[in-house]
Amino acid sequence: MARVRYLGPEQVTVPELGRTVEPDEIVEVPDERFEGYACQPSNWEVIEEPKDEAAPAPLKKTAAKASQKTEG
Repeated sequence: MARVRYLGPEQVTVPELGRTVEPDEIVEVPDERFEGYACQPSNWEVIEEPKDEAAPAPLKKTAAKASQKTEG
């Protein structure tokens, strides 16, 4: 989940989260709804963007070296 900080001067009820958020509080928001918060920079500060689940995992260098040794 992504994380954002509420920048408003007073507490606010966020029905989507099912709770009240206090000023300067960091909350987790659903990744698919992150843009709805990020597009309001006067109300929400982005702390952690959603993780890209579709991105491939980085290759390990040790695995590449091991495969080269067996080919030679």
